[in-house]
Amino acid sequence: MVQLKNKDCTVSIDAGELVSFVCGGHEFIHQKRSPGWGSSDTEMFPVIGPLDKANFRIQTPKGEAIQDQHGLLRQIPYELILQTESTAVFAKEYTEGTKVKNSKYPVKSTEPFMDWPYSFRFEKSFELKEGALEIVFRISGEEGMPFMLGYHPAFKLHSDAPMIIANDQKISLDEVLAVGSRAYQVPDCNSITLKDERQITIEAKGFGHFMCWTEVKNMVCIEPISFYPYAVEQKDLEKGFQYLKGKAEFKVMLKPSL
Repeated sequence: MVQLKNKDCTVSIDAGELVSFVCGGHEFIHQKRSPGWGSSDTEMFPVIGPLDKANFRIQTPKGEAIQDQHGLLRQIPYELILQTESTAVFAKEYTEGTKVKNSKYPVKSTEPFMDWPYSFRFEKSFELKEGALEIVFRISGEEGMPFMLGYHPAFKLHSDAPMIIANDQKISLDEVLAVGSRAYQVPDCNSITLKDERQITIEAKGFGHFMCWTEVKNMVCIEPISFYPYAVEQKDLEKGFQYLKGKAEFKVMLKPSL
């Protein structure tokens, strides 16, 4: 377990997963043993969304790839490559064509392995600053590699009527629950504020959109995304790709009320 601390906040990171963000005694992150979701954060890469109705296949410029929901990145372990009192950097590397075991098989998938026809390196860095936790994603790999990226943090809810504020729009938890597994789309948005017992703002750079998801009332996922996967049919999911130009960087700032 990696911990980052300053005078206001403490961050706990378990193998690259943000498992705790406590400021002034208030826990902002969903705890994995609580109802709702067995994780506290993860990344969606190189695809976002399910592919079960497309036979778990997606087209790329280098041919067909086998992917499952939200991509193969989450099935690859992080390596800690740097740690200081306020910073931690984790990395994953993938070699094109390598078979990656699919944890959803056989209960939720027909595919025991996933693959991707491109090599890449994926870095996730945390820096605890005054008044904010900055999370940066850096992608490097083959020129022209197609990809989508989403960040999937889960926030613990402490009140009965939390409110999500996005582009002057007020979104209730019941509205998110009503959408179900598709997730509530928040297009053309770079900042969302979750108003609960304590307030936290999620600012994103490079993504362009958000989606919100939960199936319980004790947590909500507020997810910066490069593409909303339900905008197209699963067989057309490649329409959501952007293409790597050597390197790409995406940033998320978690700004709690102190």
